[in-house]
Formats: sequence, structure tokens, C-alpha cells
Amino acid sequence: MSRTISLVDFRAGFVDMLPACVGLVPFGLVTGIGAAAAGANWAGALGMSAIIFSGAAQIIAAQLFAVGAPVAVIILTCFVAGLRFLMYSAAMAPYLQSVPARWQRSVAFLLTDQVFAAAIRRFDIADDAHAGVSQALGGGLALYLSWQCTNMAGFAAGASIPASWSLEFAVPLCFVALLAPGLRSTPSLLAAVVAGAAVLALKGLPMKLNLIAAGLIGIVAGTAAEIVRERWTRR
Repeated sequence: MSRTISLVDFRAGFVDMLPACVGLVPFGLVTGIGAAAAGANWAGALGMSAIIFSGAAQIIAAQLFAVGAPVAVIILTCFVAGLRFLMYSAAMAPYLQSVPARWQRSVAFLLTDQVFAAAIRRFDIADDAHAGVSQALGGGLALYLSWQCTNMAGFAAGASIPASWSLEFAVPLCFVALLAPGLRSTPSLLAAVVAGAAVLALKGLPMKLNLIAAGLIGIVAGTAAEIVRERWTRR
């Protein structure tokens, strides 16, 4: 590895992400089962998990493929479902300006909700780009490897796991566990509440655009609350 990458922080990121890997096991199994149910073979299922590396996009792609949707529609729908990563990238970009492009691209490929949450917390603690990137790469690799294993295990299991187990419920629980530690101030709490309310209020928007709109609304609400708080404390 280049001197840009710290092995100590890389290992720390890998180890710190192991609990999230365990939490995502049910989701990975469900995603693999979905690929099998859609009629994919093992190479197609493995290729989808290795290249797309997104549970939501993989499930959407498998469902659309199963009903014979055009490839362009599948790609566009998955693109819309992943628009939140534009916000993640914008939030991380200022911290990565001093990092070589190859490591920026590596972080971009391995970027997930869990990796983003851990990386932003790391950058907030210490503005050290190399340490933050190293930790993000370690955590991303841990998730990537475990994701491939659980997807293929789910594919092998096929439809033998009963739907009554509701394994997909582990996904929101995992995200809640990642979000909770960051809700330590009034602006962050307000942003979460407003975004949650907006998701429900805008549920009728097509192509899951309520998720993108709610995220933007939450950001605006949190930013406004932070500005008000700063002005208030200056008085």
C-alpha cells in the first residue's frame, strides 16, 4: 500500500465495521435469495453483488429483471435509488482533496451508508484525511467481503427460508443503530425528525424520489437550525 494509507487505521476500520457486517447478514441473505428467485444463475448473482454492491439496487434490479423490464429502465431505476450517494460524496469531498485520485475512487466504490457514517464520525474527531481514508477503506473492504459471502449463501439457500422470518427488517435496524450516535444536538435531531416526516408526506412521489427529497429537506432544516443556534449563542 502507498504511504497515503495507514495500516493501523485500515485495520481499525476493518475491525470496527465487523458488527455492521453481522447486522447485514440477514439483508445479504435476502438479496441473494431475491437473485435466485429472479432466475439468475450463480455467476449472475455473484456478478451483481460484486459490481453493484448495493442491497437496495440489487433487489430492485432482480425484481425488474424478473418481470422483463428493459435494461435501460433497470439502470435508471437503480441510479435514482442510489442518488443519496451524491450527498454522501459531496459531504466527504472536502476531506479527500489531498488524497490521490486512486484512493478517492477506491473509497467511492466501497462507499455505503455504514462506511459513510463511520467516515464522517472519524473526520469530525480529527481532520486527518489519510487516517480517515484508511479507516473508510478498511471498513468498506470488510463490508464488501462479507456482502459477497452472504449474497452467495442466500443464493444457495434459494427460497428455502420462509418469508415469515421477515429478515429484511434487519436493514432499518442496522441504519437506526448507525444513526443514533450522531443525534447529539438539536440541529441533528431536527434534521432527522423533519426528514422522517418528509419521507411519509412525500410517499406518493414516483421512483422513490421521496427519499431524495426528504434527505434534502432534512439537510436544509438541520442547517437552518444550526445557523439559528449559532446566532443565538453569540448574543
